[in-house]
Amino acid sequence: MLNWAGTMESNLDRNPDPAHPGARAPRRRGGRPGPGRLALSAVLAGCLAAAACSSSSRKVVRAAPTTSSSSSSSSTSAVPAAPVYPLTGLPVDNPGHASRPALVVKIENEPPARPQSGLQAADVVYEEIIEGGDTRFVAVFQSTDADPVGSIRSVRPTDPPLVRPIGGLFAYSGGTAKFVNLLHATSMIDVGESADPGAYFLRREKPSDHKLFSSTARLYAFPGAAGAKPPPPLFPFLPPGQPFAPAGAQPASHLETVVGTQHVFYDWDPAAGWRRAINGQPHVVEGGGQLIATNVVVQFVPWVPSPGDFDTLHSPVLVAQVVGSGDAWILAGGKVVKGHWSKPTPDAVISYTGSDGQPVSFLPGRTWVELAGTGTPTVLR
Repeated sequence: MLNWAGTMESNLDRNPDPAHPGARAPRRRGGRPGPGRLALSAVLAGCLAAAACSSSSRKVVRAAPTTSSSSSSSSTSAVPAAPVYPLTGLPVDNPGHASRPALVVKIENEPPARPQSGLQAADVVYEEIIEGGDTRFVAVFQSTDADPVGSIRSVRPTDPPLVRPIGGLFAYSGGTAKFVNLLHATSMIDVGESADPGAYFLRREKPSDHKLFSSTARLYAFPGAAGAKPPPPLFPFLPPGQPFAPAGAQPASHLETVVGTQHVFYDWDPAAGWRRAINGQPHVVEGGGQLIATNVVVQFVPWVPSPGDFDTLHSPVLVAQVVGSGDAWILAGGKVVKGHWSKPTPDAVISYTGSDGQPVSFLPGRTWVELAGTGTPTVLR
């Protein structure tokens, strides 16, 4: 079934009871006691007299006082939830990683740059359009290290407003002074090639323009990163074991969309997650593993030319309007919900809501966000 993304403001959408076995029979009132009742009374009187005679030689054992339910509940404290990583919602297995800032790395996606290195370890990945219809990745690391990571390329005008609320470190290679200044206007710590050249190395076996690499360990070692705070959560996450079932969710096993000129596919594998493919081929990383996401978001945004900016072939440089609102499709657990995204200010974290207007909680795991153009034809089945 072919679906079309919508515009920015609409969709691409104790009383006895004789009837019960344990109930008491009604007590008969009035009348004289019969012979049986008189005999029983005599027996009971004899027992009581015997008990009274021996009471001086017996120790009385009293029952311990019971604790009321109210005092019991007030003395029981709630068990604190196990700590999780802010970007994945997965349990913390390395407290040092959980307390460090996010690290954003710009990774190339032109065909000669594939297979890339390190993408499988990123907590969140945004795919953005660059000039000529190619795409580039904004890969956000925190919970997991990668060595190597790359190839690493330049900053683009979409990056500063996109990563501004994440904070932390930003790794890249080059860019116009205008775009670098936009980055410096945020709280991001510049760990680009110019600021920290020793963190980067060349892999000469790689194609031209795609030789520059680093590692998360090298980039995190930047002296200026000391004291940087961990990132805020970018999505609310479901508790472990709880299924993805927001209002309006429907079964889904396959997604096709276009970002720039790149045809992107995600196929649901119940044993693994959403398997990514690009231009009809599985998208693999160095070493051969296919890229897999727990959550996939198609965020429909307007792409407009950055005023006065062109590449060396005079192709206009595009910038995504990520401050605003629009349609968003969220896929997780073999389901999809068609909802909306909103980012009212540059400093705000992007929020995702379902068809009922309530925030959508994601499954714990890694998330890929496709910044597709508003109106992009998208296939879902």
